[in-house]
Amino acid sequence: MALPDSGISAEEVPFPEIIELNVGGQVYITRYSTLTSVPDSLLGEMFSRKSTKGLARDTKGRFFVDRDGFLFRYILDYMRDQQLVLPDHFPERGRLQREAEFFNLPELVKLLAPKISKQNSLGDDGCQSDPEDSSPGIDTARNLGSYGAASAACASLVPGSMDNKRSGFITIGYRGSYTLGRDSHTDAKFRRVARIMVCGKTSLAKEVFGETLNESRDPDRPPERYTSRYYLKFTFLEQAFDKLADAGFHMVACNSTGTCAFAHEQTDDKIWTSYTEYVFYRE
Repeated sequence: MALPDSGISAEEVPFPEIIELNVGGQVYITRYSTLTSVPDSLLGEMFSRKSTKGLARDTKGRFFVDRDGFLFRYILDYMRDQQLVLPDHFPERGRLQREAEFFNLPELVKLLAPKISKQNSLGDDGCQSDPEDSSPGIDTARNLGSYGAASAACASLVPGSMDNKRSGFITIGYRGSYTLGRDSHTDAKFRRVARIMVCGKTSLAKEVFGETLNESRDPDRPPERYTSRYYLKFTFLEQAFDKLADAGFHMVACNSTGTCAFAHEQTDDKIWTSYTEYVFYRE
């Protein structure tokens, strides 16, 4: 027996209750009601049509969206209950904000915007404070110095004294060299240090070092991304350590390596080159 003709073509089949999505190669399965929960959003408009005609599909028939498949999980979570929940120290807030703008989710954009706007408030892509001005918590610890080192140390442990500062790591790399002659006496004049390197999150590096940070090798790095290409305008490590101490950082590890080469084939003079890294952390 032939089935009655419903008058609906294959391209005009309505959406099923359970929908499979391929977003940038990542497969998601969700309800139709979730995708249409924000009517004015891009997904809401896509899946509120009368048919599936015109929507891109992959080779397995799943609806295809050419966006970041890993960040889409947060977009989908938001559409389920209109709340934003991110993991601690989430490193891609700026990229997620861009995805929220693409999917036309203005309320999610607002939830993501405050931290970005704070970092850009001084027009320095993540510099949150003037590096020459210490925070009130640090000033308090300094003022307590007259009561002894123990009092100052205790002040640094007072809850809330660093509430306006973000936690994180900064690594300082230092390269130096010296010549060791046959008389085993080291030349007192070290070769001029080419660079003191800075590795870490862009926003933290700019907050701590301000205008003493040279960004020329990585000028467009977003505030929430990490870099190992910044270096300092200082020539002494102690200058970098002073900045880190003022910003509330403490050294937690260090590492050093060295290599040796002959300065001249006809002499016993040797050139020693060392590279040291110092890791600092602020809670």
